[in-house]
Amino acid sequence: MDDNLESVLDAVGPRLRALRRQRDITLTELSATTGISISTLSRLEAGQRRPTLELLLPLARAYGVQIDELVDAPPTGDPRVHLRPVVRDGMTMMPLTRRAGGVQAYKLIISASRHTPEQKTHEGYEWIYVLSGQLRLLLGDQDLLLGPGEAAEFDTRVPHWFGSGDAEPVEVLSLFGRQGERAHLRARSVR
Repeated sequence: MDDNLESVLDAVGPRLRALRRQRDITLTELSATTGISISTLSRLEAGQRRPTLELLLPLARAYGVQIDELVDAPPTGDPRVHLRPVVRDGMTMMPLTRRAGGVQAYKLIISASRHTPEQKTHEGYEWIYVLSGQLRLLLGDQDLLLGPGEAAEFDTRVPHWFGSGDAEPVEVLSLFGRQGERAHLRARSVR
């Protein structure tokens, strides 16, 4: 067995004893609460019995603590995902998803200085929704201006470019599927 695991298990007994004494509970009272025999509780606290999940669960419940506290598990750290923005060509792209494949979501902030249209093509499908500002979208031979609340979806194999439609920055949400996945919007009538 791993030495680290061995030391963690060895520390459980003394921790259980200290917790019981701190709460001023007798082995008899704890046995009645948990359904674990007095002798098993005594051997657990003395380190003569290995702690198991079947023993630790009722003890954690009786003490009103997480099992982590009984085994002194290391802290797991910050569970939040911190996705880093990418700044490129007058545009800040903030990823909103973090998974390989499938549709990816981004929030884009496009500066007003991004005004040199150079249409590009690539594999995929894109859906964009304007949050604020005016978005200029060149799509093939179409020159479109979209305002807040407007959306566009297109095959990215069609030559395209987008930027600010005026002298102000524009914010958009973008869903992009590299393999050509489309955003499927379903509307249901209200009865």
